[in-house]
Amino acid sequence: MKRSRELSVETIEANLIDIHTCETYGASIVIEGQRITSITRNDTIYDRYICPGLIDAHVHIESSMLIPSEFARQAVKHGCVATVSDPHEIANVLGIDGINFMIEDGNRVPFKFYWTAPSCVPATQFESSGANLRAADLEPVIAHEQVVALGEMMNFPGVIYDDPEVLAKLAIAKKYGKPIDGHIPGIQGDDLEKYVTSGISTDHECVSLAEAKEKIRLGMKILIREGSAARNFNSLHSLITTDNTEIMLCTDDSHPDELLERGNINKIIKMGLAKGHSIYNLLRCCTLHPVEHYKLNVGLLRVGDQADFIVLDNPENFSILATYIDGEVVFENGKTTFSQQSNKPVNIFRKAKITQPSVQLAKQGSKVKVIEAVDGELLTNSFTAELPVEDNWIVADAGRDILKIVVLNRYAEKAQPVVGFIKGFNLKKGAIAASIAHDSHNIIAVGVHDQDIVSAVNEIIDTRGGMTVVVEGMCKTLPLDYAGLMTARKGEEVAKLYNSINQKTKSLGCTLSAPFMTLSFMALLVIPSLKIGDQGLFDGDQFQLTSVFAG
Repeated sequence: MKRSRELSVETIEANLIDIHTCETYGASIVIEGQRITSITRNDTIYDRYICPGLIDAHVHIESSMLIPSEFARQAVKHGCVATVSDPHEIANVLGIDGINFMIEDGNRVPFKFYWTAPSCVPATQFESSGANLRAADLEPVIAHEQVVALGEMMNFPGVIYDDPEVLAKLAIAKKYGKPIDGHIPGIQGDDLEKYVTSGISTDHECVSLAEAKEKIRLGMKILIREGSAARNFNSLHSLITTDNTEIMLCTDDSHPDELLERGNINKIIKMGLAKGHSIYNLLRCCTLHPVEHYKLNVGLLRVGDQADFIVLDNPENFSILATYIDGEVVFENGKTTFSQQSNKPVNIFRKAKITQPSVQLAKQGSKVKVIEAVDGELLTNSFTAELPVEDNWIVADAGRDILKIVVLNRYAEKAQPVVGFIKGFNLKKGAIAASIAHDSHNIIAVGVHDQDIVSAVNEIIDTRGGMTVVVEGMCKTLPLDYAGLMTARKGEEVAKLYNSINQKTKSLGCTLSAPFMTLSFMALLVIPSLKIGDQGLFDGDQFQLTSVFAG
């Protein structure tokens, strides 16, 4: 790659991967200031390649556990130049103040953060959150120039049954000409059709090809997701070729180890190349399509475009050598050119600890309902089981992998824990707990013995948020002092500590690939079939609270 700089003019020579003509050719690209002013095609074969910068079409920055400015520092290493980010997680904790924090922190660094207005805060009426954003609260957010859509509408019953507040939110998005993101797993037929015809244009929750095909037929764009707990690429990747114009790529919820070690959208590109998809089809899904759908001001390697692009060693390896945003080098030679800009932590957290009697459950029937977690999925199964009873208290049965799961309202001092049972974690001893519990982010814990569960929950209260693993009273903890969701530490440090906690959890017998990510989704009531929140066990199929006792 040859460069010459005079004033604000730069020339880059490389093989250009042209997503518009679907061909690759030698080219000399001239950048003046922030824009590409000329592209001259030639017959030279260079040792490097250039293509548009990658866009993550749906991501929750909070799941990386990094504040936006540090997320950006990590993402540019993987060729990501822009995200469509839903600040839904922090909005459930801090409302409008949380959204403003994300926008302001993101604006401190040279990265293109675009945002969606969280549509479901709280996600349901069956859980307690730190905020309640109604349509009137959201209008100024939707009107913001960096907000490009109404965020994922998880309250699909509200859409289907014409809830006035839900319809008002949809109407505001339409008023400002901004698309509406969807979230409707497993729903088919007339209900799905009504959901789509209400104006909702995307979905990232498909787990099967047939589900995705039906949604495409009805007019939806499908976002193929590859996150930490939910990985749908292998089921859906054929759409990249068969229905290319309707596809975008996203990482949704990805923990810090995923971002630092596997990458961002570049990991999906590599997976697609391994499946035999063309580089042009893959790149269009994470450049052209999100730019067009969300009307993003992100360049696509055309004359007159913003100079947002990446330099690669070759399309086969897809190793990122350099990342440019608005003509500025933000990553090169293995290093980013900017640092994160941390601010004073924003948070809200209860102070009252719990005691062991508060997580005991008296026998009220012969059987209990059990959540069954599925590795790599947000959906859960359920079954009934008869558990051991000690002094009239129902206890976990680690031998059958039926453990106790507890959720505690983090916003109310006098709230008491809700207790249920879960299969799939395979802990033989100890407990884990976190203040990341989608979507209201109350405290959630799973464990074998009550004493360790209580210790884990109280450790989260002491640190005002984080994640911890506890064995016989000894804690290993990652503090998350920004809303109980994020930290201002460097990503490398966070990933190392997160991996350490994960490994400790797995040493206790846990067989899940991402234990804390799976734990966080056990409180996501809008995903069937059985979940648990701070108000009780929740039947996601009937969309109502249910007793933990089956009879």
